[in-house]
Amino acid sequence: MQLAKYNQIPMITLQDNSLAIEGSQFMIHRTNLKDIKWEGFEVPHRHDGYTIDILLKGSVTLYIDFEKHIIDAPAVIMMDPEQIRQHDLSSDAEVIGLYFTRDFLITETLGVLSCWQCVFKDNVLRLEDGQLQEVLSFARILLAEFMNDKPRKEAIIRNVLSAFIIACGRIARPESNMDLYRTEHSFSGLGIQFKVLVDQHFREKVQVTDYAEMLHVTPGHLNDTVKTTIGRSAKQIIDAKRIMEAKRLLFWQQHSVKQIAGELNFDDDAYFNRFFKKHTGQTPALFQKTIREKYN
Repeated sequence: MQLAKYNQIPMITLQDNSLAIEGSQFMIHRTNLKDIKWEGFEVPHRHDGYTIDILLKGSVTLYIDFEKHIIDAPAVIMMDPEQIRQHDLSSDAEVIGLYFTRDFLITETLGVLSCWQCVFKDNVLRLEDGQLQEVLSFARILLAEFMNDKPRKEAIIRNVLSAFIIACGRIARPESNMDLYRTEHSFSGLGIQFKVLVDQHFREKVQVTDYAEMLHVTPGHLNDTVKTTIGRSAKQIIDAKRIMEAKRLLFWQQHSVKQIAGELNFDDDAYFNRFFKKHTGQTPALFQKTIREKYN
């Protein structure tokens, strides 16, 4: 598979897929990768929502951010909206593909957010046969509901999808205690709102005070709440988000380090160099050179 570098990474939406229902925030279909008709799917891209692929037969090669994955069935591949991916569409692989927007679950299952956003950090879940059957039990219900036009269809899909994601979390971390599945009561709504806002605004808002102002709380209260519920300080979460995006752009884009520093709203490239090295141990240029040599 030939890797491509772009000045801008395309964003693919649900409505770009010919199988999508107009106005829908969810889609599921069973297909062979070679038959996918989704404009822009073959080049490096992001989605504006979450994707889950259940790999039933064959194997796939794909890049997720700056890591190459060669995956044999059976497996579940889970990706969040920010991640850059490139698929090898020549693979003879059968998949059940699910797609849902950022907002599809949030209104009804805020308490699950702490679970499924953590689950999506495990991009590839390799399955044993019993685990595959468990995953498919949810997928069959979702396929049937999506294809039919029955009352309360969307509510059923949302609830089954939530259960499916929690089941994937159980497979990903079978030894974990119940902290992974915090309820809405125990996982602060303020922490959830903060994480959502960071995802949306981390390029232009880089201080804890920015988010405290948006959430109408003091910086100290925001930091204490986030640290208690998420386990890291608010500033650590903001900085980690900026570093991950910097790594993605350094790998995939043709832009110089200086241009990427500007895109991420660093005051200058010298500060970007210091910030990046502090968090990774490498300069941006060295990281870019090393990671590109690894895969090219």
